[in-house]
Amino acid sequence: VQLQVSGGGMVQAGGSLRLSCTASGRAYSTNIMGWFRQAPGKEREFVAAIRWSHGTTYYGDSVKGRFTISREISKNTAYLQMNSLKPEDTSVYYCAGRSGNRLIFSADVTQSSVFNNWGQGTLVTVSS
Repeated sequence: VQLQVSGGGMVQAGGSLRLSCTASGRAYSTNIMGWFRQAPGKEREFVAAIRWSHGTTYYGDSVKGRFTISREISKNTAYLQMNSLKPEDTSVYYCAGRSGNRLIFSADVTQSSVFNNWGQGTLVTVSS
């Protein structure tokens, strides 16, 4: 499975951006897609995830109420709509996908180790 990321860029605080992540190859095998981010000098942070089959969503505490993850099944694409952006949201954002038959519990969805496919990072810069 290959993941292609688009979107990102620079925006002022309070603005919005949308990231897209399109799966190709054995896209049908993907059952969870997620977004992580990593700022310079910081650890990778869970942002959001969505179960592909029934759309259950998960969010990191720092983005709840501001970010929305969604998916468009026919296009094998997941989206991350980011609203009310803050300077602390500045980071490189990564798309991740989980393929496989092993059941992933909700508590584990926030762990980067759960995901076995990764897209390239895209830089999001929020200016104050």
